Amino acid sequence: MRPAADSPARSPLDWEAGPLRLELDTASDGPVRVKRLAHADQEDDGTRPVGSALVELAADAEGHDGEGAAPQHRAYVTTGRLRYTGHRETEEPGGVRELAVEQADERTGLRVTTRIRHRPGTAVLHTYSDIRNDGPGPVRLRHVSSLNVPVTAGRMYRDLRVHTAYNSWVAELRWQTSTLEQIGLVDDGPAHSQGTTQTCHRIGAHGSRSSGTHLPVGGVSDRATGHAWAWQIEHNGPWVHSLDDLDGALHIRLAGPTEQEHAWTTLLAPGGSFRTAQVAVTACADGFEGALRALTVHRRALRRPHPDTEALPIVFNDYMNCLMGDPSREKLLPLVDAAARLGAEYFVIDAGWYADDDGWWSTVGEWRESAVRFPGGLGEITARIRESGMTPGLWLEPEVVGVRSPVAGRLPREAFFQRDGERVVQRGRHQLDFRHPAARAHLDETVDRLVAEHGVGYFKLDHNINAAPGTDVDADSPGGGLLGHGRAFLGWLDGVLDRHPGLVLENCGSGGMRMDHAHLARMTLLSTSDQQDPVRYAPIAAAAASAVTPEQGAVWAYPQPEYSPALNAFTMVSSLLGRVHLSGRIDLLSAEQGEAVARALGVYRAIRTRLRHALPSWPLGLPGWYDDWIALGLDDEQGMLLSVWRRGGDRSVELALPRLRRSDGGVTVEELYPGGNCSHRWEPDRGVLTVSLPDAPSACLLAVRAA
Repeated sequence: MRPAADSPARSPLDWEAGPLRLELDTASDGPVRVKRLAHADQEDDGTRPVGSALVELAADAEGHDGEGAAPQHRAYVTTGRLRYTGHRETEEPGGVRELAVEQADERTGLRVTTRIRHRPGTAVLHTYSDIRNDGPGPVRLRHVSSLNVPVTAGRMYRDLRVHTAYNSWVAELRWQTSTLEQIGLVDDGPAHSQGTTQTCHRIGAHGSRSSGTHLPVGGVSDRATGHAWAWQIEHNGPWVHSLDDLDGALHIRLAGPTEQEHAWTTLLAPGGSFRTAQVAVTACADGFEGALRALTVHRRALRRPHPDTEALPIVFNDYMNCLMGDPSREKLLPLVDAAARLGAEYFVIDAGWYADDDGWWSTVGEWRESAVRFPGGLGEITARIRESGMTPGLWLEPEVVGVRSPVAGRLPREAFFQRDGERVVQRGRHQLDFRHPAARAHLDETVDRLVAEHGVGYFKLDHNINAAPGTDVDADSPGGGLLGHGRAFLGWLDGVLDRHPGLVLENCGSGGMRMDHAHLARMTLLSTSDQQDPVRYAPIAAAAASAVTPEQGAVWAYPQPEYSPALNAFTMVSSLLGRVHLSGRIDLLSAEQGEAVARALGVYRAIRTRLRHALPSWPLGLPGWYDDWIALGLDDEQGMLLSVWRRGGDRSVELALPRLRRSDGGVTVEELYPGGNCSHRWEPDRGVLTVSLPDAPSACLLAVRAA
């Protein structure tokens, strides 16, 4: 790392990071403030709001000051005492640049270092803060933000739009666009000198489901100028993002767990330190979709390199609309043969392989195969999988132990979440605490044994309870215990991959309930949903690329013998611009049905190398849950791969493709799958592609490129 010399105090402090421009106010009479974050292509109108404190910090019993008021996370008394003490700029050998801004509170002795990082080739700032207690006594932290950014617009209350996504079981990725009035922020006139409504729009996650209610991704766009800002909170536990108004500007405030929302505090002894959740933020002049594309590039730069995200192998999993957690030798062997015929490269045995009967929910945790289900041993099945040219995989739920499991009495009490001396029970399960060495050792032994004995090359890591609000064992608060566990679990994942670098880990949380990039920087696939209805799955599949890179977003494709050809094609199309999670009763398909599935997988093998670099677009906008027509495009240097779904409505739809509008040589459109199913017409003057599908539901995959 090449450090720059310590810089003297100055105001403002302007930092250029790729195409982004960050302006900080380091004046000596207050905390460091963010005045502006913008893309180089965004026209500067010259206005500067009062700014957002770079870090908001609440300590001990101190509340708000001045115009601040709960529930807003700003204007804390502790924040008001922070003063700029210097900054350093460094560059790592790979070109990653960092601006470290230092502040101090002389009363408590707290020292705050905010690290703002930029990776080459991205338009995203990656940020977190380290807080250290250099004072003589302990200090209790109650709120520490990761980043705060102001957003301005000429007519803020009329022109700004807020983008958030509801996320719930089997109904993930439901994006909503709201006016400021719809989220509770209005221009209340000049009568009040404080310049704020003293309210905020606040969403977040609770417990161990980081996307259990909302995605940890959001954005703001200015419909008058096309400017947009987007962010993601890269934390595998509770978080909060809030929006509030102050002096004619909208302020974005991003944080991990807090006392107000998540029962989190931490006590810093003298010499103690704390690191905030990491967040990423971008600004662009190309609307909210452009900001999501910028986050896609950042996600690729952030994650751990792995051969899986290069090769994108096809995964068969026996769960969804197939065995549904009830595998056995007799049921699996025909599926193994069918999956091999279709060209699957991984075969994953999902839940139930460890249980003698189907009442296994409260007995999980030992992870030993059932002799009832596999009288010849699990090795008979995994050997058959390998002999068929596939790599075997298994389902695990590593963080839980059923209340009836022998492991519940074998591990020490301190290895489990507790409250007031009693083990926490959620839905018949205990939550393991990965801070405890016995918990980690149990799962290390499990993973290493299954890899060694069965050649397992893939683990689907699920999590089906919510361990809210946490544990008070060896913690200053339940939320603090949960935070410590979450960070220890990430360390455990790193250790597994260090020992088994080719092992594929899938991130599943009852489907998409843990859709965060603390997990996804390590695990190569994400289960996007547990949705069993292929027609309802379409908007989830189309929106997946807003939260995860296409090469990591696994979508179930579950063709069935009783489905019509159009419906089987519909479910296959849903998976082709992500990661194919093949399931369904493929062993019972007719020869004609099997051939149609094989053709879809052949198309996937032909295009999957493009998915690793392509960027998403939504020609009909991000999908609504009840939309009749849905479309997802992936753009690269070869053109666009375009999935189109019809669930009802008119026979035709117009798709705006402005990037191809001025193509001098014209545009060619090819139906890659299912073939002969749709008709299309390109209008070069308008940049519009009209697609017609005769039936509902039906879908197609198109390749669109400049001729």
